[in-house]
Amino acid sequence: MQEHFDDHWVQQARALGWRSRAAFKLQQLDERLALLRAGQVVVDLGAAPGSWCQYANARIGERGSLIAVDLLPIEPLPGVTIIEGDFREQAMLEQLQRCLNGRAVDVVLSDMAPNISGIRTVDQTAAMYLAELALDFARQQLRVGGHWICKVFQGEGFDELLRSARAEFEQVRMHKPESSRDRSREQYMVGIRYQGNSCS
Repeated sequence: MQEHFDDHWVQQARALGWRSRAAFKLQQLDERLALLRAGQVVVDLGAAPGSWCQYANARIGERGSLIAVDLLPIEPLPGVTIIEGDFREQAMLEQLQRCLNGRAVDVVLSDMAPNISGIRTVDQTAAMYLAELALDFARQQLRVGGHWICKVFQGEGFDELLRSARAEFEQVRMHKPESSRDRSREQYMVGIRYQGNSCS
């Protein structure tokens, strides 16, 4: 716990009013790859507590639209539409479609991670399942040329996900932001310029 409070990025997040240090991960990815810009439509999967929303919403501005989805409650954020529920369920997808009102999505964000059991093989399987769901969601919702950012963990299922993403995007990049903890196995798979058009 003391390590958490002493963490540079935790202290910086507190100073800037971010809800968690995770905001810096998205910021660093965006600064490197220029994925977010004014006026975009963005969907954030697994958005709680909302720090990615805070950063993304500032980038897309008032002309943009951000929809945050999570099973957990998210404290309201100005300019952000929050849907509490499971994006795998049809009712939630219908609610999301109503919020989109016919607009295709420019960027899909996913910082989802499973509840950790401590059993590495079980946790890896669960994490890759969430990543696969996030990629499938991107296939259905992204406009041509849109982007996808997803937390992944190296291990079983990773190579298959990478192959699938490369079939969908013009370019796929792997990054571990500076603000990720050194001991963490997390990386971010970034799909740049979606090639399909599931939203037409």
